[in-house]
Amino acid sequence: MKLTGKTAFITGGNSGIGLATARLFIAEGAKVAIAGRNQQTLDAAAAELGPNLLAIRADLNDVKQIEAAVEQAVAALGKLDIVFANAGISGGEPVGSTTLASFQEIIDTNLTGVFFTVQAAAAHLNEKASIILNGSVHAVMGWPGRVAYAATKGAVRSMTRAMAGEFAPRGIRVNQVTPGATKTPIWDSRAATTEQRAALEAKISRGIPLGRLGEPEELAKAVLFLASDDSSYITAEEIVVDGGATGSPMGAPIYWK
Repeated sequence: MKLTGKTAFITGGNSGIGLATARLFIAEGAKVAIAGRNQQTLDAAAAELGPNLLAIRADLNDVKQIEAAVEQAVAALGKLDIVFANAGISGGEPVGSTTLASFQEIIDTNLTGVFFTVQAAAAHLNEKASIILNGSVHAVMGWPGRVAYAATKGAVRSMTRAMAGEFAPRGIRVNQVTPGATKTPIWDSRAATTEQRAALEAKISRGIPLGRLGEPEELAKAVLFLASDDSSYITAEEIVVDGGATGSPMGAPIYWK
């Protein structure tokens, strides 16, 4: 197992990519603390994943609650070997009809929360720890109507590189996993029914060379690589897991003859 004896802290670990990663980390021998706002999904994760999971309720828009969650994780599990700053939200923010409140909420969760998760954990990291930030292909795709979201993910991309330099003297690596369209609850606001979800996935899949959305478990495997000793000489990098959407956009089904 790749993570035997390791401890991990994952924000947004109660659903989607975060939950899939917590599940994989535990299967690979780690003890994992997850933090999230939804008590029901936290309880479900704890029931599924058993005694090697610590579920912590925390509003990741609140720096004090982030700090308290990290302190609780460290008190229960010991110093940390892995931090996956995964929590994030999406939203529609077209220019001309976006409120300050909705814009700020995305900034607070996707950017401010990520920075302060790492800052809260910094003093509690073991030597040769691994920090992984969750980015997005939105940082480079120029998707209309997603300005605030794209801005936060572009900032996270820069943060990965700056943090890598800052943590390097401690032998701590900082990298980023960059999901493309993935089957997670982040799409729920755009597709309320099963039929709507299927139609949305079919539409998006036309722009992905591999012709489908990613599975959370596929992203979790990339996070595992960055968390484990398999990537011991990798820092300041991102692994893009998007079915080729950004690397080979002209290979997407929409262009197939």
